[in-house]
Order: sequence, then structure tokens, then C-alpha cells
Amino acid sequence: MKNLLSIESLSRDEILAVLADTAAMKSSRGHHASHPLRHQCWALIFSKSSTRTRVSFEVGIRELGGDPMFLAAADIQLGRGEPIKDTARVMGLMLHGAVIRTFAQKDVEDFAEFSGIPTINALTDEEHPCQILADLFTIRESRGSLDGLKVAFIGDGDCNVSRSWIWAAARLGFELVIAAPKKYQPCPELLARAGGSIHVTDDIHEAAKGSHVLYTDVWVSMGKEEEAAYRLAQLAGYQINALLCAASPGALVMHCLPAYRGKEIDDATFEAHADTIFRQAENRLHTQKALMALLLDARRAM
Repeated sequence: MKNLLSIESLSRDEILAVLADTAAMKSSRGHHASHPLRHQCWALIFSKSSTRTRVSFEVGIRELGGDPMFLAAADIQLGRGEPIKDTARVMGLMLHGAVIRTFAQKDVEDFAEFSGIPTINALTDEEHPCQILADLFTIRESRGSLDGLKVAFIGDGDCNVSRSWIWAAARLGFELVIAAPKKYQPCPELLARAGGSIHVTDDIHEAAKGSHVLYTDVWVSMGKEEEAAYRLAQLAGYQINALLCAASPGALVMHCLPAYRGKEIDDATFEAHADTIFRQAENRLHTQKALMALLLDARRAM
């Protein structure tokens, strides 16, 4: 694994290696035996706003001995139309790694190709791989295993988070049910390409039945603000709340944040499961530290 561009690009063994190393990173926080990013500078190139992603990467890079450099796209020549491959060539000569949060998946892939340095997709319109890796770790941490897992994703089933869940389910072999209105369901071509035990329905109660995890995300993703009123109306019946009683006893409720209470999840349900939701957020730090260390190990072994 030279880069993290998507869950789709990962193998089962690579995902499991990330989860194993995340556990080690979490347990050794504050007393790491080594600092693999020592004397390194990593850029955070963000075209989209962020709280958890920016904080977790900046803290993680520092805790592994490196120096983070935050670069908003509007502050560098990318914001004036410089091709991503030219930016990548320059940064590849000066930096040791890059974390990119942007719109187009191709931009992250081109940056990785032309820079030659470890590159991490910190969110694109296509996928959100760091989030799902942290979520998988959180589920395994809570349940002890991913064996026999059933996840119900409820809401906008064609967003970047749900697509990463599709690939995670396909790679690891657990059951995923996506409940969404027809207009917001993933395309059949994606499901056929992914394979695995993935089902799509417009019935939220059917999706929740027997699930070990109920998962949701915002209904209006960044870049979709002009569609906000329409989206809220279309997705109004897909809220996670106390009425979703068909899930397995002790089911986890998860949200990748930020949460808009009263929309994709009601306030009472959010607060009842806040411990899990904010542990998800914390685990972004540990997962991303594991990722950066693994990418460097892979490069050194080449």
C-alpha cells in the first residue's frame, strides 16, 4: 500500500493490517516507541472545510514526530487554476507526504501519480476512506469482532461515505443494507462491480431489522447546498430515531459528524449514543497515524 486513495483500492489484508496497527497506536499514545515521521513535513491540502479531519491529521503528524503544513487550496496556485499534476511535481520535491481533502477523486489520484510521495485521500466526492477505516475499528473495538456483522446505512445512499461502506463490505464480507429513497440509492453498476452481500431498499425498518450498526450521514453534503431544501424534503422519512426498534439489542448508532439533529438523527437518539459517536471521532486520530506509518513502511520496503 503506497497510498490511500480509496477503500476500493485496498485488499482485505490491507484493511485488517490498518485495524491491527490502529489498536497499537491507540494503546501506545503518549509513549510511542518510535516516531516514523521524525524530520518529515507533510502537507494538508484542503479544498473543503473540516474540523475532525484537519485536527486529527495535524495532531497525528506531530505525535509521530513530523511537522504538518496546512494549505487551503485558495491560498496556493491550485486556487488560480494550476493543474494538480504541476502542483504535485513541485510538492513531491519538497515534502514527504500529502493529505488531500477535495472534490474530484481524480485530483487525489493524479497528485499521487505525479508527486511520488505518500498520498492520503482525506475525502472526495467519491469516497471517504479514512472515516470508514476508523468506523470499522470502532465497531471491532465495541463488538470484539467484525464476524457476522450487519450494518444498516440509512439516508443518502449515494454519498461518498456510503460508497466507502459498499467497498468495505465487499472486501471484508459483512452484510450491508442501504435504506434510501430510489433517487438516492447507489447505482446498480457500482453494486455489481463491488459484489458482496450488499442490499438496497427504500424501507428503513427492513434495513434496521437485525442490524448491529445503524449508520447515517448528513443529507446535504458539501457542494450540494443549492439542493438543500429538496434533499431535506426527499429524505425526511429516513431519520434514525427511537422508532427504529428492529435493530439487534445493543446495536451501535454511528454518525461521522457533523450531525444535524432533527434531520438525519433526532437529538435524543444522538445523545443516547454519544459515547460511540465521539469515540468514532477520536479513532480518526489513531487510524490515520496507523495509515501514515504503514505507508512509510511500504515505501521503505520497496
